[in-house]
Amino acid sequence: MSKGLFIEAIETGSLADEAGLGPGDRLLAINGHRMRDVIDFWFHAGEGELLLEVLKSSGEIWEIEAIREEGTSLGMRFRAPAPRRCGNACLFCFVDQLPKGLRRTLYVKDEDYRLSFLYGNFVTLSTLSKSGIRRILDQRLSPLYISVHATEPELRRELLGNPAAPPVLDIIRELIQGGITVHAQVVLCPGLNDGIHLERTVAELAAMYPGVASLAVVPVGLTRHRKSLPRLQPVTREYASGFVAEWRQRSMTIARELGAPFLFLADEFYLKAGKAFPPLSEYGDLPQVENGVGMIPIFQAESEAVIAGAERLGPATLTIVTGESPSAYLGRFVAQLSNKTGVNMQLLPIRNTLFGDEVTVTGLVSGKDICAQLKGSDLGGLVMIPDVMLREGDGLFLDDVTLADVEKELETGVCVFEATPTGLYAALKGLLR
Repeated sequence: MSKGLFIEAIETGSLADEAGLGPGDRLLAINGHRMRDVIDFWFHAGEGELLLEVLKSSGEIWEIEAIREEGTSLGMRFRAPAPRRCGNACLFCFVDQLPKGLRRTLYVKDEDYRLSFLYGNFVTLSTLSKSGIRRILDQRLSPLYISVHATEPELRRELLGNPAAPPVLDIIRELIQGGITVHAQVVLCPGLNDGIHLERTVAELAAMYPGVASLAVVPVGLTRHRKSLPRLQPVTREYASGFVAEWRQRSMTIARELGAPFLFLADEFYLKAGKAFPPLSEYGDLPQVENGVGMIPIFQAESEAVIAGAERLGPATLTIVTGESPSAYLGRFVAQLSNKTGVNMQLLPIRNTLFGDEVTVTGLVSGKDICAQLKGSDLGGLVMIPDVMLREGDGLFLDDVTLADVEKELETGVCVFEATPTGLYAALKGLLR
């Protein structure tokens, strides 16, 4: 028998609360349907008349009849599903390039279509079973986010380090014929899946539009910890410049042919190349913004609005930290905001010594690097840290350094802000008004 869903919390006054359920109980079934994970719950809990089978923490089995009015929830919060592990050995896997001593969850390789549906995680579907496909179609788990990398079967097997990986186009075709929308990505490895291989991948996926609704190309991320791993070529400034010049034009041509934006280049290509970004209108409805596509154009548009409405906040001196790649765009905004508000703000990009110089994004800055590079500097009265550097819920950097550790090491106050122009301005207002 299934162990059901572990209930972590109950909303006060909810149907579950009134029925006498509590944290530690397990929801076993709804209307006879066994609960494997939270997706089953969402799929079956939408009916009006419900029969719940619950295993109480005391060991008793309860059957509860409930009438759920439209728009109301049962009031249960469940433990997140444990991710299914990845069986690939991708040539460019970022997890394989991590140093020792980071938080344990960073070393987990997941290959779970449920997390793709729930959170937008990219999966290869290289080990997807027939029953998995049936469940995706039956429960309409759409959209899904698929790491394609190459549509040529042999090249994709090489990239995935999985000689048994099935042809990805067959899987995608079956999914979209069943009404599932797919967003795809290619991790671009110079000399491997670029050139004529990328041309084929783009053409074959574009031919499946609108079932394949978008395709993002992101540069391979290499750290200095690639010991005993295949040698890969980095995306250099020169390579990125040529790539952007060629493929932005191609993306515009494809958009005209399809009648909508389809092919997107990750922001990191433009940052590495030092080239201007396309206008925000070329990003459509931003289908892959969480994949680092369109974040800087959004930032630029939002910056203009924030500066236009910013007010004088009074004299103060503080420091803002960031990763190296967005520092030029953030620097211009910080300078304008400083002039408008009267707050003396210095922006300090943090060099990533933990992963190496090729890794420049803000979200991978470690607490130890912040402490080492800021210690002894004139920081004003406060250090402001963007929230993307921290794990949601507990305020830990990826190397398990805490905000309290940073405060102690730098001997100054620390404030976390939402990593957007609006978030920074709101944090300043909260601090200085």
